[in-house]
Amino acid sequence: MPHTKSQEKRDRQAIASRVRNRSIRSELKTRARQVEEAAESGDREATEQALRSAQKRIDQAVAKGVLKKNTANRRKARLARRAL
Repeated sequence: MPHTKSQEKRDRQAIASRVRNRSIRSELKTRARQVEEAAESGDREATEQALRSAQKRIDQAVAKGVLKKNTANRRKARLARRAL
């Protein structure tokens, strides 16, 4: 139980950000899976489009503070390698 009003507010904010962050992380996993499926299918155009979309979402996650910059760069590099 929170002892102060400010702690009550922090608890509410933490719940809201946890829900938001979870949804963003889930979308990142979905985008990564789409890149891998497109790469396996051999469709070069679909793979490139899926990769661009995934990279854009990763960058947006960094801007919102969901991922750290180095983590995002590592994920983008690994995705790009798998897309080749």
